[in-house]
Amino acid sequence: MRCKLCGRPAYIKLHYPRMYLCEEHFVEYFERKVQRTIEKYKLLRKGEKILVAVSGGKDSAVTAYVLNKLGYDMECLHINLGIGEYSEKSEAYARKQCAIIGAPLHIVRVKELLGYGIGEVKTRRPPCSYCGLTKRYIMNKFAYDNGFDAIATGHNLDDEASFLLNNILHWNTEYLAKGGPLLPGEGKFVKKVKPLYELTEREVVAYALAVGLEYIVEECPHARGATTLDMKAMLNEMEEKRPGTKMNFVKGYLRKRHLFELREKVELKECKVCGMPAQGEVCSFCRFWGLEKPLDFRVRRG
Repeated sequence: MRCKLCGRPAYIKLHYPRMYLCEEHFVEYFERKVQRTIEKYKLLRKGEKILVAVSGGKDSAVTAYVLNKLGYDMECLHINLGIGEYSEKSEAYARKQCAIIGAPLHIVRVKELLGYGIGEVKTRRPPCSYCGLTKRYIMNKFAYDNGFDAIATGHNLDDEASFLLNNILHWNTEYLAKGGPLLPGEGKFVKKVKPLYELTEREVVAYALAVGLEYIVEECPHARGATTLDMKAMLNEMEEKRPGTKMNFVKGYLRKRHLFELREKVELKECKVCGMPAQGEVCSFCRFWGLEKPLDFRVRRG
C-alpha cells in the first residue's frame, strides 16, 4: 500500500480516518493532532511550566517527546513505585527517554520516601488502589511545591474509552464527572491535561517506533487481570468491526458529561498534616501512609 499524501510505501494504516501514511507523514500527522488537541480543549499555553509524568512506558514518553518538540516548557517526573525489578527497569527506561528528549528528569522513590514499595504494605486494599492514590498525590504535591502550571499525563484514546466503559458499567458517577482531557486546577490542585486524548494506543506505539523511543513493555505485576484490560479488549474488537467506535464513544461522553457533574460541590478542608486539600481533617494520602509531617518536594536548583 502507498502513502495517501506522497505515494511512498505506507508505514501505517489508520483505521479512523481511513488512510495509509508513510513514516514521515505519519509523524507529521501525529504531532499536528497533538497540537490540535491542545488547542481544541485549551489544555496548555506556551509559557506555562509543564510537568510530564513519565513511567518508562510508551504513552508518557511520547507525551514528553512531542511537547518538547512543539516548544513547550516542560520537565519530567518519574515515580519509582518500589515494585522490585519492574520498577528498576521502568526508571532505567525513563532515564533513557529523557536523555533522548533532552528534558530534565526528577525522580521520587516511594520506598525511600515512605518505607514501603507498592505491594509491600499490610492492608486489605488492593495494591492498585493505593498505588493510584500515591501517584496522584506525589504528582500534584511535586508540581505544587515547584510552581508548575500543569501536569501532563500519557492517557490516550484507548485509556479514556476503557475508563469510561468500566465506570458506566458500574455507574461510578463520581469518577465519570472527572473524565475528559482537562481537569482544571483549583487551589492547591494543579491542572491536569491529556495531550494524547484523541490518539489511539496503536498510533502511540507507531510514533514511538518512528522516532526511536524505547520503552518498557512488561505490565506491572499488580495489573494482571485488571478490569481495564478486559475493557480494552472489548473496545478493540468493536473498533475492528466498526472503525471510529472509540472516538464516537468518547466524544459522546464529552457532550453528555454534564449529566454526571455533582450538584453539590464537596467542600474541601486543609489537611492538618500536609496542608493539601482534604475532605476530612487528614487527607487520604497522609492517613493511609500514617504521616505525621508533610513531605517536601521542593527542588534545590543550581
